[in-house]
Amino acid sequence: MSSRLKWLPQLGLGNATLDAQHRALLDQCEALAGCVAEANDARFDEVLRGLMTLAREHFDAEEALLGRAGYPEMEALRNEREEFEYLAAEIITTENFDRQELETFLSLWWSGHILGSVGKQRTFLERLPAA
Repeated sequence: MSSRLKWLPQLGLGNATLDAQHRALLDQCEALAGCVAEANDARFDEVLRGLMTLAREHFDAEEALLGRAGYPEMEALRNEREEFEYLAAEIITTENFDRQELETFLSLWWSGHILGSVGKQRTFLERLPAA
């Protein structure tokens, strides 16, 4: 059992809140992979609910912090959130729901989000005063 991306210090944005959330999201994806491997559907559903709650909290925090930092791609950030919520809902609510498919989607999506954030957001977040 392994997630698509392990947390590495290089993935940090230099913001304790967002870095902790990114790390927790990867941990949740790892937990989902474990549930699939063990065929533990009840635990999978519990972890999935937690991941989706964390995703909403993360998107809210990310938007607030980057807005304060003058991030120029706020519309793209909002579009990314909408796309994630739409795609996740489509997979979760499909008649042929497959936990493996959902786990793979979430792991790959969050890996891509985190890797993309490092290059685009770090410079803007460094402008914020330390909390």
